[in-house]
Amino acid sequence: MGKVAFIFPGQGSQKVGMGFDLAEEFSAVKEIFEEADNSIDIDVSKLCFEGPEEDLKKTANTQPAILATSIAIYRLLLEKGIEPDVVAGHSLGEYSALVAGGVLDFPDAIKLVRKRGQLMTEADPSGKGTMAAIIGLTADEVEKVCEEGGQYGVVEPANFNCPGQVVISGEKEAVTKAADLAKDAGAKKAIVLNVSGPFHSSLMKSAGDKLAKELEEVNFNDAKIPVVTNINAKFTTQAEEFSNALIKQISGSVRWEESIKAMIEDGVDTFIEVGPGRVLKGFMRRIDRSVTALNIEDLRSLNKILKKL
Repeated sequence: MGKVAFIFPGQGSQKVGMGFDLAEEFSAVKEIFEEADNSIDIDVSKLCFEGPEEDLKKTANTQPAILATSIAIYRLLLEKGIEPDVVAGHSLGEYSALVAGGVLDFPDAIKLVRKRGQLMTEADPSGKGTMAAIIGLTADEVEKVCEEGGQYGVVEPANFNCPGQVVISGEKEAVTKAADLAKDAGAKKAIVLNVSGPFHSSLMKSAGDKLAKELEEVNFNDAKIPVVTNINAKFTTQAEEFSNALIKQISGSVRWEESIKAMIEDGVDTFIEVGPGRVLKGFMRRIDRSVTALNIEDLRSLNKILKKL
């Protein structure tokens, strides 16, 4: 067997009930949720286990909820003797990766993502921004569509997820026009997403500037496990590089496909999505079917992984 990568999901993977069955069964999971509850000003456990969905979907709540669930499952995997050789996370998931890599302490990380969610919401108070998933065009074709759509306002590539799927972000009119242009250019689908802001676009720069001040108060360690960062898809271990990566990431593109390919080139042949949902596992099928892609989000998927590994 080659190397193992743990990959951590971002916003959009949340669902009411996440982590509940594992917290009932394992004290390692329950303890992380309790630590989350004691670290910030919301009841993370109740939000994850019971909802309501409307509250869970609010960006400032979603982010700490997903982080807590992902890290609770990560700690459980360690307890079961399953450890990663490298970690990465999609957007918000990068904070989970930094905790797993020993770069950030969990209480610091959960406070940061609570604040990050608030800042991202404040960056677009009037709801002028949105995002759209472009299915069936190459990255170059999507970049060209964004250039053409730019005459209607800000529209930029946000997430390079996998071959044939790029998410764009920006002002509503420009994103809608770019989505129409994408269809004209041969896209199979161009779906405007139900999101609360134009994430990973230059419209989030004010959030990044404010986040930079928050990050100054936080202690970053050198990584014990290499982290492949979103902004450049490179293996990173030096403490001083992570803060800058998080600031740039909030308004820059998530280079997910490149990140996965970099890990495969380094000898990773097993990817485990750690946290709610199976979005990243789905991307893996589009990026490289020759590697093993697994996910763990509940008791059933845990048992499946334990049998497999």
